[in-house]
Amino acid sequence: MTYASAEIKGENRHLRMKLVIAACVMFGFGFAMIPFYKTICNVAGLNNLLRADKNASNTQVDVSRNVMVQFDANTQKLAWGFKPLQSHVDIHPGQMVRVDYEVENTLDRPVTGQAIPSYTPLAAEAHVNKLECFCFRQQTLAAHEKRVMPVVFTVDSKLPKEVNVFTLSYTFFEVAGTQK
Repeated sequence: MTYASAEIKGENRHLRMKLVIAACVMFGFGFAMIPFYKTICNVAGLNNLLRADKNASNTQVDVSRNVMVQFDANTQKLAWGFKPLQSHVDIHPGQMVRVDYEVENTLDRPVTGQAIPSYTPLAAEAHVNKLECFCFRQQTLAAHEKRVMPVVFTVDSKLPKEVNVFTLSYTFFEVAGTQK
């Protein structure tokens, strides 16, 4: 009986040692991931929020030119009221603009939605630089909640000269699998 008991104690000690080593390896791997992740992101060009963008355009305001930006709002199979609080703005390229949209959940339950932007003409898309937008993340509205959400953007002065008017349209879709 003592031989089996000593054998079990030895096996338990051996297993405990393996678990301690495994925990130390995992802990060390977690710390090693931080510099490894930063290196991978730098090499791949991801998450470079603090580095100046070499391709960024000059954001000086071009007062010699006016552009009308029209706003549109739609929902796709989503029982939300959704509209821009302004139908359009007249801006100069390079000017920072804030436009608010109003959204209201008309259901008796919380709903999560995601807004997808689109541009007409499509050539405008590459020249709109959004600094803040509700489309950057999913929006969850409680039952009957109403919210005003901003879009802050500039229009690049490299927008083709023939584009004097363009439409920025958002369509909200319900995010499947987020309701409980």
